[in-house]
Amino acid sequence: MSTETNLPAPLAQAKDLPSLDRLLQHPQGKALLQEYGHSQVSAALRQHLQSLRQLALKQSLPLSAVLPEQILQHSWQQLEQQNRSRLQPVYNLTGTVLHTNLGRALLPDSAIQAVINALQFPANLEFDLSTGGRGDRDDLIADLICELTGAEAATVVNNNAAAVLLMLNSLSQRKQTIVSRGELVEIGGAFRIPDIMSRAGAKLREVGTTNRTHLHDYEQAIEARTALLMKVHCSNYAIKGFTKNVSISQLAELSQQHQLPAVVDLGSGTLVDLSQWGLPPEPTVKDTIKAGADIVTFSGDKLLGGPQAGLIVGKAELIERIKKNPLKRALRVGKLTLAALEPVLALYRAPELLPQRLTTLRLFTRQPHAMRLQAETLQPLLQSWAGATYKVQAQAMFSQIGSGSMPESVLPSYGLHICYQGSGRPGRHLLALEERLRCLSRPVIGRLHDDALWLDLRCLEPQHEPDFVAQLHPITS
Repeated sequence: MSTETNLPAPLAQAKDLPSLDRLLQHPQGKALLQEYGHSQVSAALRQHLQSLRQLALKQSLPLSAVLPEQILQHSWQQLEQQNRSRLQPVYNLTGTVLHTNLGRALLPDSAIQAVINALQFPANLEFDLSTGGRGDRDDLIADLICELTGAEAATVVNNNAAAVLLMLNSLSQRKQTIVSRGELVEIGGAFRIPDIMSRAGAKLREVGTTNRTHLHDYEQAIEARTALLMKVHCSNYAIKGFTKNVSISQLAELSQQHQLPAVVDLGSGTLVDLSQWGLPPEPTVKDTIKAGADIVTFSGDKLLGGPQAGLIVGKAELIERIKKNPLKRALRVGKLTLAALEPVLALYRAPELLPQRLTTLRLFTRQPHAMRLQAETLQPLLQSWAGATYKVQAQAMFSQIGSGSMPESVLPSYGLHICYQGSGRPGRHLLALEERLRCLSRPVIGRLHDDALWLDLRCLEPQHEPDFVAQLHPITS
């Protein structure tokens, strides 16, 4: 007859803790030093040893916890977490292609390679290779922008809000800028056109009403202190019904009569007619210039499909005034932005090849049947990962462009629809599943809506699917 006894685990005393030097001389400690350096490793080990010492003094430290391998493994995990980049790649399955919180446009391969080259080698950022003298960084891309837009001159700053700020400060400081009341938009992060105008030192003169503005409203507001007539493209909302607005060509004609610049903030901005690929039409920069706009501002990382930037194009004399503003230096872009922007712009020289080469347009034009096949393949894998208390279904859904572009337009899409099937309210269970997705090695970001978690597959291209699948391990009971 045998008896079993549950003996308490032996406890460690403070004197049982290994010294810091012993840990650093351990093979695993040497590997840590090689990876993270003496300063970080020593600090992490001292901190952990101190916490273990406190537990030992309280007689609550198992003897196994003082093994050098255990201590070093804990510090390795701590240092790995501490040194992990805060900026992580994620899978964008929200259904919003140009997602501001997830970095907006993805760069094409040619732009990525150009950025790598700019990171590795010195470059002629402000050096004129033909003369050997100092150059202007805008010269690297100005000719290309002008070729694509029909503008006389161009300059680039770090985003479109900066472009509008710089333009207003250069051309309308302490003077009046006339804008339709229906175009006083607010963009992401609560940045408003009136606020930008105020910071630029320009005096706002609102004309018309929220839904209707006439040409005579602008004309009656013009006075001696008027510097600009301005239009703002309402890309992030729409007014329907009894509406009236003034066209760019009408505003340009009025501005010429009064010898005032007509400026247009296009916001998202596009260089090609998107309707040729079945997308909703948007005013192009070239058409806006052709209609008579003297200055046009637009973004680089929205419909253009490039890096974050604000582009200002238009009449050479006005662009020169803008470039002489001291704010231009504060708002200028660096070599990485210019390196990425040039190859993106160059793709527009062959517009018929854009759907294959420009990542953003490729995502916009993905076909629903391809995403449906993808969803049907992933459904059983995700079902196994989520567990039996959730129901995962392949389902039709709708994507959106995002970043304030085409707010009323949707793109037929397909993805995975996940519902909670257990007892109780589904909210907290769906939040828990959403958190599990966010905690994967490469986080998956979906959308919670209508008591379900939606994973839109538009932005999960086939080449990324194997890595996505590899991190889906079935739930274990």
